[in-house]
Amino acid sequence: MADRLADIRARIAAAAARSARPAEAVTLVAVVKTLPAELVAEAVRLGVSDLGENRVHEAQAHQQVVARDAARWHLIGHLQRNKAGKAPGLFDVVHSVDDAELAVALARRAREAGRVLPVLIEVNVSGEDSKFGASPDTLDALLEQVASLEGLELRGLMTVPEAVDRPEDARAAFARLRGLRDAGAARLGRPLPELSMGMSGDFEVAVEEGATLVRVGSALFGARA
Repeated sequence: MADRLADIRARIAAAAARSARPAEAVTLVAVVKTLPAELVAEAVRLGVSDLGENRVHEAQAHQQVVARDAARWHLIGHLQRNKAGKAPGLFDVVHSVDDAELAVALARRAREAGRVLPVLIEVNVSGEDSKFGASPDTLDALLEQVASLEGLELRGLMTVPEAVDRPEDARAAFARLRGLRDAGAARLGRPLPELSMGMSGDFEVAVEEGATLVRVGSALFGARA
């Protein structure tokens, strides 16, 4: 794992340089869904500082072994409204806000927990019915609503692009998300610094297109059983 981690970091740094940014502008979020907690702990020992979870209950299980404050925990999977109450205690960032009702529920729970929760809006840039995420057509209204909610800090956008055969084929989706972020920031009159995009097969292209958070699992941990 140490060798794979070093390789991924080198590739992130090279891709960041190609977009005229320092390597530090990009955060590696290690996707630990379905992994044994011991493997998650090993990643943290090797210096991984950001962990990505798909489900609330998996984060709860991992945090029985890996201390809550040992890393920054990111929820990258879909969050059901009935699980929103657990998110402020488990996660440092939620990448997957995709509708107003979820945002309102999260904001209320964050206020009850006495914190401000950083969030990203997930956008379905490909328009696939099988994917979660707000439609680009309704994004403006959702951005304004989330930005207005006490208890949430709107940080940017996230997407999962359509599956493609070549990493280069995902470039247009990443560029579109960047364009949506830039337009949204201009409309709100405030920065939206984060773009969560890019996974094991295409993170270098995502970084070239401006990603600040890349979600890498199999390239670091190997294929899931």
